[in-house]
Amino acid sequence: MLRAAHALIWLLMLPLLASTTVRCAADESPRPFGDEFPNLDGLAVGDWWDKPAPQGANAPPSMNVPREDVVAFAVYTHDHGVLKLTAQLFPLMPDEPRIARLDLKRDGQWEEVATAPVLYPGWSAHFRIEPWDNRHDVEYRVRHGENAMFAGLIRHDPIEKNEIVVASMSCNSSRTTGLRPEILDNLKRLDPDLLFFAGDQTYRHTQHTAGWIEFGLQFRDVLRDRPTITIPDDHDVGHPNLWGENGKQSTLSGNADGGYFYPVDYVNQVQRQQTWHLPDAVDPTPVDRDITVYFTRLKVGGIDFAILEDRKFKTGPAGKIPQMGPRPDHINDPSYDPKSIDVAGLELLGTRQESFLERWGEDWSGTAMKAVLSQTAFCGAVHMHGGANDRLLADLDCNGWPQTPRNRALDLIRRVQAVHLCGDQHLSVVVKHGIAEFGDGPYAFTSPALVNTIYGRWWHPADEQPGPNAVPNSPLPWTGDFLDGLGNPISMLAYANPPKINDERQRADGFGLVRFRKDSRTITFECWPRFADATQGDAAQFPGWPITIPMEDNDGRKPLAKLPEVIFDEGQTGVVQVTNMDTGETLYTVRTKSNRFSPPVFTPGHYRVRVGADRPERDAYEQVNIEY
Repeated sequence: MLRAAHALIWLLMLPLLASTTVRCAADESPRPFGDEFPNLDGLAVGDWWDKPAPQGANAPPSMNVPREDVVAFAVYTHDHGVLKLTAQLFPLMPDEPRIARLDLKRDGQWEEVATAPVLYPGWSAHFRIEPWDNRHDVEYRVRHGENAMFAGLIRHDPIEKNEIVVASMSCNSSRTTGLRPEILDNLKRLDPDLLFFAGDQTYRHTQHTAGWIEFGLQFRDVLRDRPTITIPDDHDVGHPNLWGENGKQSTLSGNADGGYFYPVDYVNQVQRQQTWHLPDAVDPTPVDRDITVYFTRLKVGGIDFAILEDRKFKTGPAGKIPQMGPRPDHINDPSYDPKSIDVAGLELLGTRQESFLERWGEDWSGTAMKAVLSQTAFCGAVHMHGGANDRLLADLDCNGWPQTPRNRALDLIRRVQAVHLCGDQHLSVVVKHGIAEFGDGPYAFTSPALVNTIYGRWWHPADEQPGPNAVPNSPLPWTGDFLDGLGNPISMLAYANPPKINDERQRADGFGLVRFRKDSRTITFECWPRFADATQGDAAQFPGWPITIPMEDNDGRKPLAKLPEVIFDEGQTGVVQVTNMDTGETLYTVRTKSNRFSPPVFTPGHYRVRVGADRPERDAYEQVNIEY
């Protein structure tokens, strides 16, 4: 069977090989991204071994390593009977083979099960094994040449566990080089089932291969033995900010016109290195200029994660709305009306990802709870940008803008009572979103920057007063209901302001941890400082954490009435979908907590209820009319 899988790998790699140049050593162009960008990824292309190694405190690691060390690290996921694993290699010498090998340990013996080409530029190798039995832990090793090897463990799917733990991380400053032992020690103690890196794994901008290898060296001791989601954000593709606008070419400094600045081949290389190991894209058609997409889903231990590209389809602000600050994406005019920038035709997730979320929301097979993962927040939960006294009214780089598609996205998330996890903002917060009113949307957790040396942010209301409905007994002074600078209602539950941005122990660096408990249908958000000692328990977390919420509260609409009770077989749960027949709107599709469920509705109307074991497959009863 493994030999058959080996043959299948090559068949499945053919589309990748057709769109990605695979060169022998004699045909590796020194300028693979064209003469306009001769130094792009320059530390890993051309005669890289003859180039002077970068010097200085902020220099990336040398690409010229002992040949037994050329397999830098690997990342993997497995789902729906498919294992996907990406091995990242250091640049290879001209006389070295461009083939990597994957071994698995079966019955105590190592067996080579696949080979894969080492792709240039980028030096990544990709393995796909199917069918994959996810019920067992399997040791693996990736080999190159005679002696180079990276080894790890492919964990089984922990479906038997009641609590599934996700580490949520982002923003790994390249100005602080070297390893991350203080973070890794805590991650190992806390032992997450899944690693989620929400973006800005590297800030090397034009040197992604070197930066990606640097990231891998820093985190490989946790990457090697658990499934990992990595999704690139703006700095990964060399941007200060990113509005992908369906893949168009960006020409404006700061990229606020929308699109990508660097060549398509470079963008696709970044995405290949960081995302190829994810489950196959649910809608793989490239966007404009043949830029690839990767939005998809992954199930781990009965938790179903939707993985979004929240910037790829987003509209750039320049030329679309009036400029009301020093640059197109920063608003400082206190007299501006947030409605004036919510103009028709603007996109956020785009129709393809919205359609994906609708389909994803209806499929609960093997799923107890759901979560949405993306790069940045659906609100502007920040007041100070860059410095503790640098107030900014509104930042269009966050997903609080454009507001109308923001509200559509949040509605799709609350329909399945999912939480949203993200990074990017450098300021960790937990908020409850409002759509039509405060508190009617889902909860969201923005993780802190892993290492933040570039751009501080603070939550600091101008009147220094809590909002209505402040968190009782919170150690934080400014919780409660607020409008963000884009007019979106948000309820602030916790924030982790940096006390002293110039002191790495007081920059509020760290990582998030999210615990999904399937029996109680609760979700706990934890926020751990970079230099915390996790053995000290909750007292070591940032003030205001941990926070536990019921899954059902991710839909905060207030019930007007309840429809007739739906009853499943004793001891069984089921899926219930409620649709407003007057408007055609699906209110929600959820898995019940027990075998009995009374569906709430929120407005008068004519309702249809569909049920099923894993998806809404049949009508539960005749349609019901709810009146005042």
